[in-house]
Amino acid sequence: MPSLIVIIASGASGALLIMLLIALHNVTHFPRLKTTPLPQDSSYPPVSILIPARNEAHNISQTVQALLAQRYPAFELLVLDDHSTDATAHLATAAAKGDPRLRLIAGAALPVGWSGKNWACHQLAQHARYATLLFTDADVQWQPDGLAALITMQQATQSDLLTVWPTQITQSWAERLVVPLMTFAVWAYLPVNFAHHSPYPLAAAANGQCMLFQRHAYQACGGHAAVRNRVLDDVLLAQRVKATGRQLRMADGAGLIACRMYYNWQETFHGYAKNILAGHGSSPLLLLLSTLFHLTLFVGPWLWLMFGGLDSLTYGWPWWPLALLLLGTLVRGMTAYSTRQHIRDSLWMPLSVLLMTGIAWQALWWHWHDGGPQWKGRQLDGSSR
Repeated sequence: MPSLIVIIASGASGALLIMLLIALHNVTHFPRLKTTPLPQDSSYPPVSILIPARNEAHNISQTVQALLAQRYPAFELLVLDDHSTDATAHLATAAAKGDPRLRLIAGAALPVGWSGKNWACHQLAQHARYATLLFTDADVQWQPDGLAALITMQQATQSDLLTVWPTQITQSWAERLVVPLMTFAVWAYLPVNFAHHSPYPLAAAANGQCMLFQRHAYQACGGHAAVRNRVLDDVLLAQRVKATGRQLRMADGAGLIACRMYYNWQETFHGYAKNILAGHGSSPLLLLLSTLFHLTLFVGPWLWLMFGGLDSLTYGWPWWPLALLLLGTLVRGMTAYSTRQHIRDSLWMPLSVLLMTGIAWQALWWHWHDGGPQWKGRQLDGSSR
């Protein structure tokens, strides 16, 4: 009936316009790291760089070398070998070539009630010597001035937690269609100034690939012990930082810090499926509603355009569905431009949403039938329900 079409199309139009305004705000206001020479009399703090590593033989050598090559005066690099079954530990040590700034730590046995990565990060924080803690991943790629740019921004903002979204390297079609939706969810839904200046803990986001804590803030919010069995530990820690009245700041890596998360469809599919339910508050109902919402916004206009000749769908056809398609493409394109992704991939947003729908169903299947997802041979059992 025309009235139902008007209601759905009006709601979709309003939602996309709001998303467009938020994306425009973030394109113009989201902080970006910059290459800035450190002052000669720099009193910038020494940094403990903390990397949990489990079966990272394909990444760890390059990461260790890149971090030890940072143009920053004082830091230590701690790599925790989390019971790897490959050559992670050997390759990390070999890559350092005797550099005393590297310390390799053998991970302790995983206690009951902890997820593997959170336990590894907790141990790293206990071993760290300095008051500035940088948690990063073994697959994150650092340009020589990345650490200096990060600390420069922290000093300028006086943030207790500075989290950075590394520039995502996407090459295969699976990566290009799915991986950018991680930043899309932030750039299109969370105005950065609202996240920075509002007192509401829920108005927070973070990326575990790069989180720079001041130790006092890390301890005040409970650290990884407070989120020991949670999949979405990064976002929850950011919320806890705000809940304790401390400063959260977010930034874009701007090519100085980058990451290639996955290399094919299978890795992308399982990587996103393990997180998507936790990203919706561990609520299957909320995930289902979110999936329906995005199908309506980005796939629905195509269906309306294709079947608009039917009597019940002729109202506003074809200009209204075309306008909705244009709005959706603009939102996706603006977030792609802002985060250095392939702008033309915004034309494939309906396909991206369909792929994410399949990922959502996989997450729900794991939740209902398998007790939660598995990752790197471990059951993520306590956090997604």
